[in-house]
Amino acid sequence: MSKLDEVKEILNTLRVAMSLSFGMLIIVVGGIIRRFDDKNVDSIFWLGALFAVFLLTIIFLLIIKISQRTKEIKEL
Repeated sequence: MSKLDEVKEILNTLRVAMSLSFGMLIIVVGGIIRRFDDKNVDSIFWLGALFAVFLLTIIFLLIIKISQRTKEIKEL
């Protein structure tokens, strides 16, 4: 497998991971909002909020990695 094909495969995998992370973030934020609307602010609410922040961090890191791989493709 050439270097270009390898980088493209990694880039596609990162894009899939980002899509899954966005989907999980939407679900978690929806659950947080529902709990807040029901005035049910408890430990699950705060764990959900922490998990949402964690997912945002993961998405940010994935965006950086995708940018690096895209620049690597341009160089090849």
